[in-house]
Amino acid sequence: MKQQIDTNKLPRHIAVIMDGNGRWAKNKGAARVFGHRNAIKAVRETAEACAELGIQYLTLYAFSTENWSRPKEEVDALMQLLVSTIRSETQTLTKNNIKLASIGDIAHLPRVCQKELQEAKDLTRQNTGLTLILALSYSGRWEIIEAVKQIAQEVQKGNLQADEITDEVFAHHLTTKNIPDPELLIRTSGEMRISNFLLWQIAYSELYMPEVLWPDFRREHLYEAILSYQKRERRFGKISEQVKS
Repeated sequence: MKQQIDTNKLPRHIAVIMDGNGRWAKNKGAARVFGHRNAIKAVRETAEACAELGIQYLTLYAFSTENWSRPKEEVDALMQLLVSTIRSETQTLTKNNIKLASIGDIAHLPRVCQKELQEAKDLTRQNTGLTLILALSYSGRWEIIEAVKQIAQEVQKGNLQADEITDEVFAHHLTTKNIPDPELLIRTSGEMRISNFLLWQIAYSELYMPEVLWPDFRREHLYEAILSYQKRERRFGKISEQVKS
């Protein structure tokens, strides 16, 4: 299947809503955290496959601002898993020339998580291949509100006029300001929701929502998503004739 992919038509940026961990665990009669632990292989395979293909950016929706309202034992387990995974996977990231980055309200994470995350980012900063972006304590609405606050402050200080606010100005105040918008958004488990993820950035993203639960997601599923993307006509509001001309 990998051989069918046109390497000249790869998306620069793929974003993934990693859904289905809880249902996967429930199907096996286990606690939800069991699903989260078994999702690490899916993350590793997806990141390595993207790196091998030459994808430039991969954003994984790892923990939303809404996830803080989950049961405390699950949140605590997720934070511990985040720390141990970052610690154990940093060497693999470097081996695959992957640079780690993050978006979201990182200051809201436990200090040990912030410390491990920053250390991993520092250790992989010089890597020049895929940029793996973890969306942690993130939501699209939170990000948009934060951008509005920053712009309002600039207007208030006289550094920016209201009629100077454009798409480009607004995008520059988002946490993804130096990252291209994702051309492909994958959500596993068959759910047909965006779940407050990259709301501004996915305006023209192609959506791919397979039934597979995230812990079972493998590189073959990624290849299927990319092949589906490559069969689509991206018009950006234009008609087919304009795109082909």
